[in-house]
Amino acid sequence: MDTANQKATVVKLRLPNPCGAHVLARALKRHGVEVLFGQSLPSALLLVIAEFGMRQIAYRTENAGGAMADGYARVSQKVAVVTAQNGPAAALLAPALAEAYKASIPILAIVQDVGRNQTDKNAFQELDHFDIFRGCAKWVKRVAEMSRIEDYVDMAFTAAASGRPGPVVLLFPQDLLLEAAPPGLQEQRAVSLGTYPLDRSMADPARVVEAAKLLAAAKYPLIVAGGGVHLSGAHEVLAELQEAASLPVATTSMGKGAVAETHALSLGVIGYFMGTRGMARHMRELVDRADCVLFVGDRTNQNGTDSWTLFPKAAKYIHIDVDSLEVGRNYEALRLVGDAKITLNALSDAMACMDLSVRKAARVEVEQKIAAGKKAFQAEADAMLESDAVPVRPERLMNDLRGVMTSNAHGVQIVTDASYSSIWAMNYLTAEYPGQRFLTGRGLAGLGWGFPAAIGAKIAYPEREVICITGDGAFAHMWSELETAVRMKTKVILILLNNQILGYQWHAEEVMYGGHTDACQFAPVDHAAIARACGCEGVRIEKPADFKVALGRAMRSSQTTLIDVMIDPKAYPPITLYEGKMSAP
Repeated sequence: MDTANQKATVVKLRLPNPCGAHVLARALKRHGVEVLFGQSLPSALLLVIAEFGMRQIAYRTENAGGAMADGYARVSQKVAVVTAQNGPAAALLAPALAEAYKASIPILAIVQDVGRNQTDKNAFQELDHFDIFRGCAKWVKRVAEMSRIEDYVDMAFTAAASGRPGPVVLLFPQDLLLEAAPPGLQEQRAVSLGTYPLDRSMADPARVVEAAKLLAAAKYPLIVAGGGVHLSGAHEVLAELQEAASLPVATTSMGKGAVAETHALSLGVIGYFMGTRGMARHMRELVDRADCVLFVGDRTNQNGTDSWTLFPKAAKYIHIDVDSLEVGRNYEALRLVGDAKITLNALSDAMACMDLSVRKAARVEVEQKIAAGKKAFQAEADAMLESDAVPVRPERLMNDLRGVMTSNAHGVQIVTDASYSSIWAMNYLTAEYPGQRFLTGRGLAGLGWGFPAAIGAKIAYPEREVICITGDGAFAHMWSELETAVRMKTKVILILLNNQILGYQWHAEEVMYGGHTDACQFAPVDHAAIARACGCEGVRIEKPADFKVALGRAMRSSQTTLIDVMIDPKAYPPITLYEGKMSAP
């Protein structure tokens, strides 16, 4: 098999034909699966998938493979499939599934287990996989019989893609995959369950009308859009509601792009980074005065609410979410439990029947305040956005990057790692139109997610330029996947913010404890050299003027390029925790 292009070759395998692996592969194909992110196990499955027109994306580490599947699922709107061996490999997969679990991303993890007659005999790498995955998956099952393989595959896709999406795990004993399939076990099924949302449910119509009345009558309404808007594909409906009903919209980090941030009624990303030089800092008044807040697909988590201090206690709340447990979790709300897209559609229809004169009369004043806030932000941040300082300011990099984001006919997909990388992007890059062009691992926000997720995003949409923004601390978790990008001929542009420290940890510890731990500072690393050693292009940037040139060259190249930018270790983003406690950046 050609490992770069995954072309099928005629190989006589020492496997029964058909066997359990064929039955499983056939079921995956029926659900629209085109790629499997997997290393060498389950070998039987990965050896036969080419017969069904599927290909293997071989990662180097399981946590990276899970992140690749995550990025793929977010961009493709399909349930992604990742595979792993039992034991230590399965344990390494758990962190990636935990991110997907918290971020509601549908992934099917197929984990090879020990043979059925070896269970509980201390077989090689035997482990209790149910305990490993119970806290990071919606559903975990072990398939024990050939006749039930398709049943369990169908259930797995249904569990992953229905309701609140999330990762699921199927455990396959090795001997089951090798077992010859009986002649009568022929495919009888045609249903395909591999896209999400699988089933859409609408909130109670009476409550939708009640919500429409509240929004129409409110003096200072505000919509807050979370990542659920993207999961539901509801961004166009939300944009139409914003315009038709004259409603101001803010987003969370994962909701960035739910509406165009260039719209006159868009506040941008709000949350815990509305401090000095933050894009939404001067929108605070619009948040603080809100008398009716509509959350859409929003977990109302700590970061998105600035530790639950952001919204007025006296406001009335409406909450649209497919997960009833999230509705009213932190803010008592009118409950609209249902799919974001069709519930917003119903809400738009209900509001169209309302008297919207209050909304229309207030629109000019709201737009003026938003425009003034954006102007104030620009004035406050301008010195950093245009800075020629050395070491380089991250704000300057984001400003230069923003200028090329529409240069590709298919647009540019931004993928950010956790920590400061995501905050720089959320504040200083602009979502110019509705759609999921910003991926950020904010489910659990573990370091290292960004680069492999970017590989998965590129595989899902190869025509689109994919740019990953990461830090030196995060990238150290995933250096090995440079070889994966080369081998799989998957081009990603890496912008590595290299300050030789764990920036968030350093600065937060200084603010909270008056000192920082030894783990916060790194020895110098030449990341560009590492990239070149793996067969990628690598360039080191020390002056801000050189970045845009390197970025342009990377965008014209067909290879993965790592741009290692030496940034100011004193630079910190506009986190509210730091206000008044840090020296001027």
